[in-house]
Amino acid sequence: MNKIFPQGDANDNAAGAKALPGGEGAQICVTLTNRTGFLCHDRRSCIPASRVCDGIRTCAHGEDEAEAMCRDMPQSLPSFLVAHCGDPSSWIYSDQKCDGANNCGDCSDELSPVTACPPCGPGWWHCPSTVFGYCGCIPRSLCRDLVQHCSDWSDEYSCPGP
Repeated sequence: MNKIFPQGDANDNAAGAKALPGGEGAQICVTLTNRTGFLCHDRRSCIPASRVCDGIRTCAHGEDEAEAMCRDMPQSLPSFLVAHCGDPSSWIYSDQKCDGANNCGDCSDELSPVTACPPCGPGWWHCPSTVFGYCGCIPRSLCRDLVQHCSDWSDEYSCPGP
């Protein structure tokens, strides 16, 4: 059972996204934000992995909510949609891996040895986080806000801010 609720971004859809081989019936694609996606049957609409089996028909024909695929999650999902956490009983959607948020609850979706994520991207500050919603990087919007988010206080004293 997925312990983490899907977190999608309304701007993550990508019409005409590049399709990659994979899945039985279901096909993997890459969204415009370079995230794992699910290719709808129209072969043009690529929806974020976390929008599959979320109770909302995102594909025009509703194939992202097909009963056979959503019946026994995560076992019934195509493997490209699933990422496993450090705790073997937990999983997340593959587009939630390396997104800066602590989706697994133990940071295993953001940190090694389970995941090899790139360093903090633009708009993020690297530090030993104290806010458990983040793992090693915090949004720069949290810098210099008079609240400690990094265990070394670098978010208040070193981070240049947003």
